[in-house]
Amino acid sequence: MDIYLKCPAWGKNFLIIVSIMSGILLSFLLLFRIELQNAEADFNVEETAELGGELGIIQENSLLPIAQPFNPKPEKVRKMKVVITAYSSTEDQTDSDPFITAAGTQVRDEIIANNLLPFGTKVRIPELYGDKIFIVEDRMSWVKGDYHIDVWFPDYWQALNFGAKRTYIEVLEG
Repeated sequence: MDIYLKCPAWGKNFLIIVSIMSGILLSFLLLFRIELQNAEADFNVEETAELGGELGIIQENSLLPIAQPFNPKPEKVRKMKVVITAYSSTEDQTDSDPFITAAGTQVRDEIIANNLLPFGTKVRIPELYGDKIFIVEDRMSWVKGDYHIDVWFPDYWQALNFGAKRTYIEVLEG
């Protein structure tokens, strides 16, 4: 049975155009795949050092960023007055998955929630925790505002006993 017998007049041209375009697309995909298989990176340690020393060779063909040296005392960028409260991993204080932060990471010590600062921002709370560094990886209800910090605690009662405190935080660089 001829497929063209069931197609209107414009359908014959449409089928021809789709067939040609599919063939061209398939040709490009096969050509691109062959090019990727033939591409080789011949980097060695000396060439990597010329790139600023920020890339490392893994399995002789992959470049990955190398961790920068640890800075034990990050610089303070700014100081902010905030209200600090606490929360724990309970469904009444979080969403349906209380052990995953808004940033998609597992909850742990040194996690804080804030609506103003971007994820990954490091802060210190010197009046309460000295030089301990916290990382913003969670969000709070919009009702609490931007100048409110929630510190994560592993236990509900610890969070409840923390209460609410007015203090300042130091936002750190990097």
